[in-house]
Amino acid sequence: MGPMNENEFLAERFEEHRTHLRAVAYRMLGSLTEADDAVQDAWLRVSRAGTEGVENLGGWLTTIVARVALNMLQSRKSRREETYDDHLPDPIISNEDPENEAMLVDSVGLAMLVVLEALAPGERLAFVLHDMFAVPFADIASILDTTPAAARQLASRARRRVQGTTAPPEADLTRQREVVDAFLAASRDGDFEALVSVLDPDVVLRADAGAAMGGLQLVRGAAAVANRALTFARAAQRPHQPVLVNGSAGLITLSDGQAIGIMGFTIVDGRIREIDIFADPERVRQLNLTIG
Repeated sequence: MGPMNENEFLAERFEEHRTHLRAVAYRMLGSLTEADDAVQDAWLRVSRAGTEGVENLGGWLTTIVARVALNMLQSRKSRREETYDDHLPDPIISNEDPENEAMLVDSVGLAMLVVLEALAPGERLAFVLHDMFAVPFADIASILDTTPAAARQLASRARRRVQGTTAPPEADLTRQREVVDAFLAASRDGDFEALVSVLDPDVVLRADAGAAMGGLQLVRGAAAVANRALTFARAAQRPHQPVLVNGSAGLITLSDGQAIGIMGFTIVDGRIREIDIFADPERVRQLNLTIG
């Protein structure tokens, strides 16, 4: 096989794995543009190195992308001014087609991504690769330059933190949508009691209006979140379009046909446990949402 054919063959093989690699990078980084950068960087490394002696191409590519993403996470942590504690991870918006959504490899809940943001880079890598993608600890250890036992320990520590903060969300989309519709109706009507009844007592609202507006704001507890919803009752009067936000019921807020905000909901036991609001119009614009 000539060098040109070899490159074409390698490019084709890489493309077969791109969706999976992007899903790994997205869970590692919580950013769609950074995930794409990581996949592109991995391709440059692969095209230079070739695949001679590689028996499991998918596994090998996964470890390369994970290594690139780890480097990006570590440099993000060292540039103190760029911590991701002050904004929400990028949402993945798709239309309300459950059949479609079931095939979306990128579908990981926003609630989970927020928890992953709080982990140390090594913990995040060990948990994402092992618990989400069944990568063996020996492979994870080689990326982290540690022992399999230490890699197992990192994943275990991450798992404890994840399990302590995320209850299994409601899987039925129709039931999710009913709860979201009830929340929207109560907000429009200014009905405090009805709002509290659809909110979990320990509900958390995260509103990201962008750095210029003070970054991420947190509101906790049903009464506080209901009051916040009433404060923005006028926004609730705007037209909304139902969408899926990371596979769960969500809303796009419209103004003159343009998307100006996104709301994602995590629903547990028939009540809203978490609300994630993307209220930075610039960031919403960058997501290139198609309204229709």
